Amino acid sequence: MSNSVSTEVLLWSLFIVFVTGALALDLGVFHRRPHIVPRKEAALWTLVWIALALVFNILIYFWIGSESAIQFLTAYLLEKSLSMDNIFVFVVIFTYFSVDAAYHHRVLFWGIMGAVILRGLFIAGGLVLVHAFESVLLVFGAFLIFTGIRFARQKEISVNPEANPVVRLFRKFLPLTESYQGSKFLVNRNGKTFATPLFIVLLVIETTDVAFAIDSIPAAFAVTTDPLVVFTSNIFAILGLRALYFLVAAILPRIRYLRLGLSATLVYLGFKVLIAQFYPIPIIASLLILSVILGASMLASAIFPKRIEPTAT
Repeated sequence: MSNSVSTEVLLWSLFIVFVTGALALDLGVFHRRPHIVPRKEAALWTLVWIALALVFNILIYFWIGSESAIQFLTAYLLEKSLSMDNIFVFVVIFTYFSVDAAYHHRVLFWGIMGAVILRGLFIAGGLVLVHAFESVLLVFGAFLIFTGIRFARQKEISVNPEANPVVRLFRKFLPLTESYQGSKFLVNRNGKTFATPLFIVLLVIETTDVAFAIDSIPAAFAVTTDPLVVFTSNIFAILGLRALYFLVAAILPRIRYLRLGLSATLVYLGFKVLIAQFYPIPIIASLLILSVILGASMLASAIFPKRIEPTAT
């Protein structure tokens, strides 16, 4: 028992070191100055984050066991796929607010830092509920089915900051500058603090992630209730989201069947949870099923690409 505990403590420690070191390099060395992130740089950082996740997965395999390793890989694949929907929303938000492309990385960096904290709190709360009331998993299962159906029916993503309660509350306490002030979120004028429109963008991204967390965390619990696996797989997927945004944002609208694939994934996970007491599905089977669903949606999108309407002249 003590050996198992010490192994988990070591894995938690390595995870924190991995994440802290990579973030320090990301913001403190490679992105000290605002700039438009080129596709090549985004691809490199995407590979770095995937590699870190896979290295951690290998450590889980050797130190905890194959079952936990497969759970991590399944949850990571799931969260990585669901994070594509975040990218859709990021594109809409940046376009709505006309944010200079050079400042996208800064907003996403701090937005995702806030998301890491929020996800940690949500996961901790979810684990408390699961352990206190085992039947709450059935609620999660039903919610996943509902969310999957909603995903399939939702055709457009819109952003309305004026209806965002956090933004409206914020504007009552802190004045806003008329225009962007470079990469600054806050500025001081004559001893008074003003927020810039870039800070509003950050607030919208943070509060939007709450909705995504409500969808994705029950999906992770459908895979496993192991705190280490749920938290690390979720955070690894989220931390790689910035680089993935710069890599695929331009082509994501063309992947027309991705949302349908995500919808089918959530519905499957919901049914998996609901029938677990009568027919538990092996984790390796879930990994294969999720891979087939998501792979089929990508293949269908490639075979039947979305038509881009010509711009009127």
